[in-house]
Amino acid sequence: MTTAQTQELDVQPTPLALLLLGREADPRSERGVECPGDLPSPSDPDLVARARAAKEKLGDKVFVLGHHYQRDEVIQFADVTGDSFKLARDAAARPEAEYIVFCGVHFMAESADILTSDDQKVVLPDLAAGCSMADMATAEQVAECWDVLTEAGVAEQVVPVSYMNSSADIKAFTGKHGGTICTSSNAERALNWAFEQGEKVLFLPDQHLGRNTAVRDLGMSLEDCVVYNPHRPNGGLSAEELRAAKMILWRGHCSVHGRFSLDSVDDVRERIPGVNVLVHPECKHEVVAAADQVGSTEYIIKALEAAPAGSKWAIGTELNLVRRLANRFAAEGKEVVFLDKTVCFCSTMNRIDLPHLVWTLESLADGTLVNRIEVDRETEAFAKLALERMLALP
Repeated sequence: MTTAQTQELDVQPTPLALLLLGREADPRSERGVECPGDLPSPSDPDLVARARAAKEKLGDKVFVLGHHYQRDEVIQFADVTGDSFKLARDAAARPEAEYIVFCGVHFMAESADILTSDDQKVVLPDLAAGCSMADMATAEQVAECWDVLTEAGVAEQVVPVSYMNSSADIKAFTGKHGGTICTSSNAERALNWAFEQGEKVLFLPDQHLGRNTAVRDLGMSLEDCVVYNPHRPNGGLSAEELRAAKMILWRGHCSVHGRFSLDSVDDVRERIPGVNVLVHPECKHEVVAAADQVGSTEYIIKALEAAPAGSKWAIGTELNLVRRLANRFAAEGKEVVFLDKTVCFCSTMNRIDLPHLVWTLESLADGTLVNRIEVDRETEAFAKLALERMLALP
């Protein structure tokens, strides 16, 4: 692709490809590229037995958390499963556990460290398990955005609302500037609270959740929303556009949910007459508008639990969860399919595999602490403030 073509597509040069290939490291990125120690071979037939033995040796000292998007081979060893915030709270409710092994991604482990006690140690089996959405908003970029809002004369009117899928630095920024965190389940309540505090919201880092909540749940128009692009001067927005907007959306998205399209919805309705389309609110606005139901991972699970036998469902979320739900509800006569024809795993979430989990548990059982995720005190204090505001939402 030529430079001219790249500029036309608004694609910015990034070292991300080199990071993913393990050829460079960025200490400011939430991604890691190193894994100390020797991993067991994926072909080792004793992996399951080794994981079970190490977990039994650790006993109550270890508490394993498994996000819904994890592989089945990992989920089988989770003490609890859930979305990111539920798991962080579950960890905080187990103070007797010295080690919290978080089978998820980096920002989730950070949240667990923020909410657990100082005596507990949060471990991420693979430091390269990051989140592309969280990486789309760095502390430096958000600080620059706030300067732009200040120069436009609107910063005092703006309340930041940050999605749970953000780094500890972004959560701390949110807490420091009077804002709150939200999940995909309580985004509407978070935005209602924010608009009671100010006239505008800076929504980080997922533009789609922010737009869908504002338009679908709060009754705003698409014209009330503008997108701040951190790769353009002044975010690509004029001072007049910032003054007119109610929702200032960060230009970020989920690499999984962003793949679903209106064509995906139209195609599945044609292939499966009578199908119910249920999608996550991180999907694009046109996909959400065309769906029958919209909700978080927990909402999706509960909707299928309550669905009548014989019903048909096309689910727009990560494939590991969809496949697990399809197997679970097949016996009840419920047909569950993936919304798109294209296989769509969360690539970074899938870095947590059985060899990494075995290596982690065996290391801990031998008294070696590995891959600890630790948030510094100042960042933790402001991030916790933002989380506490979320917990206090009406």
